[in-house]
Amino acid sequence: MDSVSSDLEEYARRRMKLAGFSVIGYDHPYFAPLDRLRSDFRARGDELTTFANYDYLGLSEDERIRKAAIQSINEFGVGVGGSRLVGGERTCHRALEYDLAAFIGVDDTIAMVSGYGTNISLVGHLLTKGDLILVDDLAHNSLVMGTRLSRATIVEFPHNDMERLEEILKEKRSHFRRVLILIEGLYSMDGDVPDLPKFLELRNRYNTWLMIDEAHSIGVLGKTGRGITEHFGLDMSDVDIVVGTMSKAFVSCGGFIGGKQIVIDWLRFTLPGFVYSVGLTPSVTAAVREALDIISREPWRIDKLRENSRYFAERARSLGLNIGDAIAEGVIPIIFDTSEKTMIAGRALLRAGYYVPPIVQIGVPKNKPRLRFFLNASHTKAQIDGVLEALVAAMDPSRQRAQFSSKHGGPATTPKNVVRLVDTDADTSTGTARAR
Repeated sequence: MDSVSSDLEEYARRRMKLAGFSVIGYDHPYFAPLDRLRSDFRARGDELTTFANYDYLGLSEDERIRKAAIQSINEFGVGVGGSRLVGGERTCHRALEYDLAAFIGVDDTIAMVSGYGTNISLVGHLLTKGDLILVDDLAHNSLVMGTRLSRATIVEFPHNDMERLEEILKEKRSHFRRVLILIEGLYSMDGDVPDLPKFLELRNRYNTWLMIDEAHSIGVLGKTGRGITEHFGLDMSDVDIVVGTMSKAFVSCGGFIGGKQIVIDWLRFTLPGFVYSVGLTPSVTAAVREALDIISREPWRIDKLRENSRYFAERARSLGLNIGDAIAEGVIPIIFDTSEKTMIAGRALLRAGYYVPPIVQIGVPKNKPRLRFFLNASHTKAQIDGVLEALVAAMDPSRQRAQFSSKHGGPATTPKNVVRLVDTDADTSTGTARAR
């Protein structure tokens, strides 16, 4: 038993090294409990501004949503006690699914307890042997993992490369019964979008299906936040399947699938991640329904998010910072040339009162580490100016030291929630695994 345990520990140690833990050989900001972190800053007379959360429309602390969740618990209880198929169904579940369908413009939706699990279960379930799945090579990890569960043939195409995608279709389409193309509405690491009209044109010409992961685009893109189809002036009915999350603009938890009625009816009885999983908690259903109602009644939130995003992008470019191909809609990366510089910058921003965890090694190509900024409707121009000025200062060690000493009345110190992790012998030669 001791030998087995030791083997497991050694295996875990090697895997940690391969995952890039030598890169995180600094006082890192990961797994920081934000409630305590905020309290620590307030205790010394400062405020913490976070650019690390998906709260695009500034609803995470909205009192109306909290009250709706509490009321739902009082009415339905804390949990539902079973799969919705056999005992876990509540009236609030279908009410939520109808609301989601009306908002995004599809016949019906099915709501699930995990956004990540939604993609894995759906992609693995849709196609089988003799079929083909074509997936963007920067698609989210949940989509990639879903393809591995499928018995279909899987081919990745270069990110947003329509010419290469068409070449693959010309070469392979006739050899497969069904073909599914997987893309995202707003790519969560780069902040760019696919050319949806061209994807639809290829879908129609080669008789394929198109599935769009709109986790980051619903609530963000389009005049009223309906997502990438509204962004391009198209109709959601043009898309075969749309998936989304309730953890971003809807500030709760879970995922959903939207599409034609017969497709959703089929999935309701056969999708493993739905049939064999507990139903959503009543508090989640109520929170999302309230968020949907607020977004519909307060479109100014989407306007404010767009204003803040574009202001951030313009200021970042003017300061010589690299935002890659981001279109300035909600999520904007600042790309560095080394992981070490990225880690130093993230640590410096945390000390300056801005929480922006670095994205290195896991989730992005190794040669494109970054700080990923999530803008929201509650951010002020002063906060945006402040974090960008602090970032520029972080790139100049002498200015960095002067800034921290002035702000905190003495030398900069690491906030006490930040963990030190050092692994100097790691092999960092690992591939890319996309993260949210």
